[in-house]
Amino acid sequence: MRTIFVCLVLTAATVALPAPARADRVRDVLAPLDKIYRDLDALYQDLHRHPELSNQERQSAAKLASRLRALGFKVTTGVGKTGVVGILENGAGPTIMVRTELDALPVEEKTGLPYASKDTAIDPTGARVPVMHACGHDVHMAAWVGTATLLSRSRSHWRGTLMMVAQPAEEMLTGARAMIADGLFTRWKKPDHAVAVHVYGLVPAGVIGYVPGFHKSSMDSVDIKVLGRGGHGAAPHRTIDPVLLAARIVVTLQSIVSREIDPRDPAVVTVGSIHGGTKHNVIPDEVKLQITMRSYSETVRNHLREAVGRIARGEAAAANAPAPEVVITAGGDAAYNDPALTTRIAAALVPIFGPEGVRQMQPLMTSEDFGEYPRAGVPSVQLMLGSADAAVLARAEAAGQEVPANHNSAYAPLREPTIKGATTALTAMALELLGKP
Repeated sequence: MRTIFVCLVLTAATVALPAPARADRVRDVLAPLDKIYRDLDALYQDLHRHPELSNQERQSAAKLASRLRALGFKVTTGVGKTGVVGILENGAGPTIMVRTELDALPVEEKTGLPYASKDTAIDPTGARVPVMHACGHDVHMAAWVGTATLLSRSRSHWRGTLMMVAQPAEEMLTGARAMIADGLFTRWKKPDHAVAVHVYGLVPAGVIGYVPGFHKSSMDSVDIKVLGRGGHGAAPHRTIDPVLLAARIVVTLQSIVSREIDPRDPAVVTVGSIHGGTKHNVIPDEVKLQITMRSYSETVRNHLREAVGRIARGEAAAANAPAPEVVITAGGDAAYNDPALTTRIAAALVPIFGPEGVRQMQPLMTSEDFGEYPRAGVPSVQLMLGSADAAVLARAEAAGQEVPANHNSAYAPLREPTIKGATTALTAMALELLGKP
């Protein structure tokens, strides 16, 4: 048995393509990218001009579904509300899922670009708000179409099933769950791997960043209504001042991370909104706080949830105030890159992007519901892709300034190297994992 086992290992090693041959195969598939770029750029600008809020991405989904149908994919729309699934079967082999997001943000664009968004939409509260692709999902969609185009036209270079997934509501951290609940992995074959990219405005365009393991945090939202007893500002002794109480809560919340959490475990507690009162000399009855909490481990996450409520109630008791109302809304779970898969993908990209173009990055405390796919049992990897002008970054760093990045109203990816880089990365990742001819 030992001899047979060794022979099998040697046979498998002999069949596998050596790294230069794999890179040549990827380059062959990528060869038409320059020719199709103008079309991808036009799609990008169209998507950027006409962004749509979470779960409202009907036009964006229709545009992507139409592209897939023209390429020969079997397309299903309306998955998880507005999601798209496209299937292209190409013989026996693994099923690889390539995911993009569809949604944009309620942000007023201030880039000054000729293709800037001027669109508005009705948000979930009923308010009309401006809409902008301030997180780069328009780049992801254009690159997703580019990847589907290149792979569908080069079927002699791979075997297996290509599963293209356009997901709604990433910004609300609900879209991945909605698609999974709608049968993403039961109506269709559960993929062997899932891959994605995300642009990042603080890294030069075209540079790939990878993080094995946890790479984005979980997110929970907390709403606290601080209760008091209002009255005249000239007679504070006759009141229970919820403004002062809210200030105490805000300050004490910062002790959770600094004094209750192991410094080696990342955690964030940020008070993003505080509202109370109407006039200089009126102490109000209540103040409202909005808080975001981030972490990687479930132990830390549960500690943050408990501590926020404990501190709010404790400060209220110390002020002889009514117990505050504390509502915690769970957001997305921490996103996890399969370490072995991530290392494999990064190594495969080095011959394509060069040794300086593939860099290991530090994890981020932003959140992303791509983590729902590995939680559902699909080994996954999401790479970060730089989108900034390197010269602009260098000047800003020298001046001690920040450049507009993701979620900023002035965020504008450097189009060509970013779209081409994202298309290249997604295509190369898929080819690394799909079967060889």
